[in-house]
Amino acid sequence: MSARALLALVLVVGCAADPAPAPERPRAEVILEAVARVHGGAGPFAVAGHRMGERALTDLGLRRGEFALEVEHTCPRQVQWSCIADGLQAATGASPGKLNLSLAFVNDGQPTESRVRDRRSGRVVVMGLKDEFLAAFLDTPMDRLREAGARVAVMSDDEIFWVRSEQAGP
Repeated sequence: MSARALLALVLVVGCAADPAPAPERPRAEVILEAVARVHGGAGPFAVAGHRMGERALTDLGLRRGEFALEVEHTCPRQVQWSCIADGLQAATGASPGKLNLSLAFVNDGQPTESRVRDRRSGRVVVMGLKDEFLAAFLDTPMDRLREAGARVAVMSDDEIFWVRSEQAGP
């Protein structure tokens, strides 16, 4: 092979190589975008739901979108509380259409909690918002929802919610 042909081959192969990977985006930005795609915005309660969903997937060793996943969110029939379910959907890939995301409504003042279950093992992660979180974010004005959601995206799990594990039947 001539030097000219070899050079042409190197140039063609070099040009066909994969481009450099895009730089990673900050985790908070990815969370806010994922929540907004499902919920239409990224307020603090929806972002908290996303964070809860991420934690449940980690604790249960499941991947987003697995059919073994079952999510039940119990809350009053009020928007702030139900926003958590959209965040859970954004993180876990569970949905009402796949029949693995459900909402159960309770009266005001009754506990709000989210249960994420691995149908195969019966393991359950139960989560609820901490009182300190509620004191900081309950009734956030509409014009400050995105800013508050961005704050929640970078908080530690322990600042947002409590967690306990249970064992249920498969």
